[in-house]
Amino acid sequence: MRRLKKTIYLRLFGMTVLVLAVVRVCNPDVMGNKDEMSNGRLAMPLCNETSTHNPLSTTHQKKSYHPIRGVHSYKECFPDAQDVQIVAARKWGVSPVRNRVQAEKRKSELVYVGSSPYYVIDRGMRSSIPYLVPRAADLLQTIGRNYLDSLAAKGIPLHRIIVTSVLRTEEDVARLRRHNPNATEKSCHQFGTTFDIAQNRYHTVSPPGEYRRAVTNDTLKYVLCEVLRDLRKQERCYIKYEVKQACFHITTR
Repeated sequence: MRRLKKTIYLRLFGMTVLVLAVVRVCNPDVMGNKDEMSNGRLAMPLCNETSTHNPLSTTHQKKSYHPIRGVHSYKECFPDAQDVQIVAARKWGVSPVRNRVQAEKRKSELVYVGSSPYYVIDRGMRSSIPYLVPRAADLLQTIGRNYLDSLAAKGIPLHRIIVTSVLRTEEDVARLRRHNPNATEKSCHQFGTTFDIAQNRYHTVSPPGEYRRAVTNDTLKYVLCEVLRDLRKQERCYIKYEVKQACFHITTR
């Protein structure tokens, strides 16, 4: 009887050892690290304290970006018509420039805005020259910088705004009126206080080798609207949403 019990015990013990061996083979980490076990701690998987963000990777932690809201109405948010903007233009601007030859002699009053990291001047711009009064030049720079900052905060590929019109001489206005009946004779652009920014065109900023994703012009426009609305609320400028010219008509204040 004792021999029978001993045999059963040995068989049960052997089966238990076999089961544990199979479990150990199938799950090597189940026993933990020997050194850490001896110190009373379970072994934990090692990881780097810092890691490089790879936009192509599907395993990196997603960043939290600001939402895109746009504005509730272009007409209501950017209603400043000619009669409002011309008052500010006359207050802060220079006297109208007769022609481009005279404009060269007025550079002490005007700032060259033909080059900037925050915006680009439209290549097709022929009816104006890239000069503004310092107050307006600072506003344009602020819009371009705030726009890039806003795109980055929302996780959108960087684009620069495109300036389509700046200072117009009296000769420029007269020439433009022959081709565009909507152009006014008393243009705010003559005072160096006013510029136009395209609504539906943007200049892509794409460093070599950088991962990019597609973004629509509508999305870029929504973000620009937020930037312009905020600056208008701060009483930095007057803005008119121009449907036919597809631009934002902006005058410093």
